[in-house]
Amino acid sequence: MLKEITIATALSLAFSSATFAQDGDDKGWAGEASLAGGKTGGNTDTEDLSLGLKLAKAGDNWNHKFDALADYGNVDGDRNKERFALGYQIDRNLNERTYIYGNADWYSDKFGAYRNGYFVGAGVGYKVIVPDPVGWNVEAGVGYRSQLEQDYANPNFDPLLAVDPVTNPAIIDGDRVNEVAVRGFSDFDYALNENVSLYNDTEILWGESDTYIWNEIGLSAQLMGDLAARVSYRLDHHTDPTPGKKKTDTALRFGVVYTMN
Repeated sequence: MLKEITIATALSLAFSSATFAQDGDDKGWAGEASLAGGKTGGNTDTEDLSLGLKLAKAGDNWNHKFDALADYGNVDGDRNKERFALGYQIDRNLNERTYIYGNADWYSDKFGAYRNGYFVGAGVGYKVIVPDPVGWNVEAGVGYRSQLEQDYANPNFDPLLAVDPVTNPAIIDGDRVNEVAVRGFSDFDYALNENVSLYNDTEILWGESDTYIWNEIGLSAQLMGDLAARVSYRLDHHTDPTPGKKKTDTALRFGVVYTMN
């Protein structure tokens, strides 16, 4: 896992250091920090907590985006969710609507369809609708993806025989899959009024071994100053997860968002 973190971090630093000196027109970092969660009781006690950070730095020619996410969950006191994710993207404007980009993403998921993975790629983006009050960007690109399967129970394990890591393993170590992947992304934002806004983000990573699709839709309402309330729903889907893992995960979150200008 340390190797994947190092790769993602090194790529992010390389992208940013190569462009900061060229972008004398940047306007500083802005973004948001979010805290969301929930708790239910009864026959099953469930607790969820999500921490998020999104930052952006805009300039006339170069734009930078950084995001981080940590998800935790417990059911009846037992951990059932532990996911971390980091992402960085740099854009170079070609004109008012078209841009090229490079991006690097990394994740670790203890209970998910895959244990960890990273993606490094590049492509082109187009601003279908220019912001105020609606903004819609679409992106398409290609890159290199690496994913490590979770360890899983051997479906052919014979309990009557001695456990042998070669001939009769009880648990099979997951394989790492490295491949070229095609990426598509949609980023839609709509300011309904001065206090309420809607977003809907979708990403597709297609590879020969697995196609990963996620979609998140959220509604934010201003509370006071830089503080807002948010409700969001996210769906993550793998077409070919680790054996024994479900293809689809969903999360409904309620929380607060602090805007940093």
